[in-house]
Amino acid sequence: MIQKEMTYVQHGRAVLVLGLPLVGGHLAQFAIGLTDTIMMGWYGVSELAAMTLAGSFFFSLLLFGSGFAFAVMPMVADFATRDDDQQIRRSTRMALWWSMIFFGAVMPLMWFAEPILSAMGQEAEVAQNAQTYLRIAGWGMLPALGVMVLKSYLAGLEHTRIVLWITLASAVVNIFANYALIFGNWGAPELGLQGAAIASVLSTSAGLVLTILYALRKLPHHQLFVRFWKPDTDMFLQVFRLGLPIGLTTLAEVALFAFSAVLMGWLGEVPLAAHGAALQIASATFMMHVGLSNAATIRAGNAKGRGDGAHLVRGAKVVIVLSLALVALATAGFLLFPETLLGVFFDPEEAQLGELLRLGTMLLALAALFQLVDAMQVIHLGLLRGLLDTKVPMVMATFAYWVIGLPSAYIFGFVLNWGAAGIWIGLVVGLGLAAVLLAWRFWTHAVPRFGTA
Repeated sequence: MIQKEMTYVQHGRAVLVLGLPLVGGHLAQFAIGLTDTIMMGWYGVSELAAMTLAGSFFFSLLLFGSGFAFAVMPMVADFATRDDDQQIRRSTRMALWWSMIFFGAVMPLMWFAEPILSAMGQEAEVAQNAQTYLRIAGWGMLPALGVMVLKSYLAGLEHTRIVLWITLASAVVNIFANYALIFGNWGAPELGLQGAAIASVLSTSAGLVLTILYALRKLPHHQLFVRFWKPDTDMFLQVFRLGLPIGLTTLAEVALFAFSAVLMGWLGEVPLAAHGAALQIASATFMMHVGLSNAATIRAGNAKGRGDGAHLVRGAKVVIVLSLALVALATAGFLLFPETLLGVFFDPEEAQLGELLRLGTMLLALAALFQLVDAMQVIHLGLLRGLLDTKVPMVMATFAYWVIGLPSAYIFGFVLNWGAAGIWIGLVVGLGLAAVLLAWRFWTHAVPRFGTA
């Protein structure tokens, strides 16, 4: 069907209507980890260092497994344009199957994390505390993956507002549970690091229950859980073929940051704690770009379904401009208010506060540099996913992150002896190359070939 070409203003409005709830949802999800980090920073630097390491390990695995969830978004959006409820049900259900299989495969890695982290050169006490955290928080992997699948299902159907509200509810549960269980408030036992882990499991479980209830109540005709046990080999393989490259691409980037935490751990407890705080701040703004990237995926998928090349190009330009505007705002905040931003993560009476703020301020200045390249690479990944182009982008991103980025971080940090700053400069190099390669893939390959894809 031929539709009237949308103006840039109309594209902008459409992206914001779709994308703002997704941005808010990602920020609310991020707030769960942020709350853990802030409250653990108040509890103790040693515990914060352990949770930074454990959190990197957990989220590396979580986002690898979320590839199957992310695959649902363009698939459901495509099926919805054809009113194909059966295919919507099949794809969502098989993504849930893959999530359960993935959880079973990775839980042993979290249960026995201490020897893995020790082999990476982490201090014995930090590795042991990280394993203590993961043995509890790991059980939250299953509900977290289930929530991600169902959120992608809802987003593909453009039910983005409920995604925001459910995630906000989970964040609120996490805040109250953390306050009670970490510090022993309201008559609860003081559990410290273990309390933070229990709170995370409670919040993700609450999110899963709320998401399921919404899907059953508002979209009963999809019958997501009717005969849930029944195998569906064809769709099972389709979700795998699309989701695995997405998961590997996400893992490649997240693991880059996880290994940057490992490298920081070699420098000591204080650099690792400062890195954790600065990375949390930078990640908050990155979540906004992830939300815009999700909107780009849905909009690009719609353009693909209609065969509308002009719609694709205009929409891509608009989402890139919106992302650049966010980069400018974040950069101003990092450079103008570094100590204010960092101060929320540490106890004002902390003996090493001065060194933590000095290192954190330096890292936030560098974060201003990689905000740009990180935003551009994730936006172009979203556009390519909307066109179901995932395999070549996976190779490009993995090459940039691991062949160039991580070795650069090691060389700058340790060979050239630039320390914490050198490790972050290496991240900039890797993300910058990814941004260039993915932009090249989209504008010189995907767009010209769009009409014949």
